[in-house]
Formats: sequence, structure tokens, C-alpha cells
Amino acid sequence: MTVWSRWRRPARPLLSPTPDVRRTKLLLLATAGTVATLLFAAAALCLGSGCSSAGYYGQAVAGHVDLMQRARPVAELVTDDSTPAALRERLKLSQRMRDFAVQELKLPDNRSYRSFSALGRDAAVWNVVAAPELSMKLKTWCFPVLGCVGYRGYFDRAEADALAAQLQAEGWEVSVYGVPAYSTLGWSNWLGGDPLLNTFVSWPEGELARLIFHELSQQVAYADNDTTFNESFATAVERIGGRRWLEQHASAQAREAYAAIDSRRQDFRALTARHRGELQRLFASDLPDAEKREQKTVLMAALRADYQAMKAERWGGFAGYDGWFSRANNAALGVQAAYNELVPEFERLFAASGNDFERFYAEVKVLAALPKSERRARLGATP
Repeated sequence: MTVWSRWRRPARPLLSPTPDVRRTKLLLLATAGTVATLLFAAAALCLGSGCSSAGYYGQAVAGHVDLMQRARPVAELVTDDSTPAALRERLKLSQRMRDFAVQELKLPDNRSYRSFSALGRDAAVWNVVAAPELSMKLKTWCFPVLGCVGYRGYFDRAEADALAAQLQAEGWEVSVYGVPAYSTLGWSNWLGGDPLLNTFVSWPEGELARLIFHELSQQVAYADNDTTFNESFATAVERIGGRRWLEQHASAQAREAYAAIDSRRQDFRALTARHRGELQRLFASDLPDAEKREQKTVLMAALRADYQAMKAERWGGFAGYDGWFSRANNAALGVQAAYNELVPEFERLFAASGNDFERFYAEVKVLAALPKSERRARLGATP
């Protein structure tokens, strides 16, 4: 298989649980070589005592090693006559974005996104998330060193589906979704850094820029056991950085394409936030569980009906979200919330930092080091 085999995005776009989660992290912190690196790699995929089998550790290490072994430096690929012209242009664009990230957004200048890996599949990994029948609080998997996250990732779809089936048998509502990219938080830079992947390199310009900025921002600051803080911070950086990229470097056509995508994304967020709030109020009420189940069925039907109306009235029949709404459940709604909940607070903190990225990152690092309750209180108090 050549390095660019199946580099293109599939004809039918691969959608994560929402466009906000298309970059969900699989915190794979290292690869094989020593006992310590094996444990870190496995822990990043399965931060929990339930993932103690040697087979699980093995797939974590082998999957990441395979991804890294497929990578080639972008500088080599763009000068290789056998590289497809379309891929060459996308790689050149990615490097302009990468330079912009360093120069304008003050993100890390390292080896991440300076190489390209073609995986021969449509997702880097598959994540499994689960929530109770009457709650949107995600099940977490924990590890003594790295903390807890609300998902469990696999390099093989069949293994993800097997876990999903097990959790469903236990009574959980489960969502399995493909993840086009994941971050090693900078731990893999000694190996060559996180590579660009065929799973996202051909995304529309604005979306590609946002993804690169999001992933790099997670190398700046990271709070243990606080997925919402980490992902909201990265989402804030990607939005601010993405707007700047489009304003300064993108063509009118690229800005128009992004505006259409982002308009639907904003509609999606507003719709799901409203229905998620209704569900949360229902779950927190004193109603008997049987009545909660009945009302939940009504609310989920209303969610899907409102989506169909929005699709017809505002989107001209655009069907890109059909899959998400057909599978929507507590798990899907729960994981979506983590990527947006604190974004307004981070945007206010950026403004309070004089729109200066270095000052902003310094403030975020201070917050990340605080206990979670104090962190949230100080972030929420930002003027």
C-alpha cells in the first residue's frame, strides 16, 4: 500500500457524534519500547481497571505504532513526483496553517502535523461512550496515573462494537463513533509528532484549520480529570484561530463554504442544547422513573421532529446530520456537551487577556493546575 492510498475523505462524510466531537481525543501518550511506554499507551485508550487484559494493551500499542510507521514527512511528499497532485496541494495548505498556528496563534512549534499518514480506513479510532437510561452523565474509565475520561477508544471497529454490546446488555445507552484525529498531547514528538491523516486532510479549508489548531492547543494546557475544561479550551482556540485564518488567508469561496457549514453547526448546537436542557430537567425531577421514561420518549421524538423541520426549512434538505439524529441517545448528547459548555468563559478570558494568546495560555495553565471546583469558579468569574 502506498503512503497515500485511500488518503481522500470518503464520499459520504464520516461524522462523529457531532461536528464538535470530530476531533475527540484518544489520549495515547506513548508507544511500545519499554514497560512504561506500554502502560502509558494502553492507559490512554483505556483509562480504567476494566481494561486490564493484555490484548487491550496490545491493540493500543500496536495501533499507534502502525499509525506512526506509516507516516512520511510532508516535505518529502510534496517533492515526490508520485504524490497525487490534489494531496500535494492539501499538504502544502496544511503547512501554511501549521506555520500560522506558530506565528499568529503562538501554538507549539514542534514536529506535530509535519508528517502525513494514510491509514487505509475512514477513522483513526472508534470511541465508545455510555450513559445511564435516565442521565447524561457519561461513564468514565480511570487509570491511577493519567486520570479519567468519558470514553474508551479502539483502533478496530469490531472491538469497539463488542464493548458497546456488552455495555448495552448491562443497561447503558451507548454510542460508537469514528474519530478522524486524536492527540498525544505532545508526548509523541520524540517519535515524529502527531501526523496529518487521510481521515481529515481533505476537509474543507476552514474545518481543516480548526482541527489543527484544536489539536495543537491541547499541547499547551491540560487539566487532569476534566474533559469539559480541556475540550472547551481547545474549541475556543480553534474558533478564534479559525476565524483569523479565514479572514487573513482564505479565498472568498473557502469563506463562503465555511459559513454554510458553520451556520448549520450553530443551528445544530442550538437545537440540541435546548432539548438537552429539557431532558436534564426531566432527569433531575422527582417524577417516578416510569413517568420519566415516558416523557423521555416524547422529548426524543420532539428532538427528531424539530430536526426534520429545521432540515427542510433552513438547510434545503441537507442530510449530513441524519445519522446522528437517528442514533441520538443520552450518550451522544452527553459527549456533545463536553465540547461547548465552557467555551464562552474561555472566549471571555481571551478578551480579558487583551486578545493576546501568550497571556491567555498563561492564564489557562494557571487554571489547569487548580482543583476542579476552584478552576470552574475562577473561570466563571472572568469579566
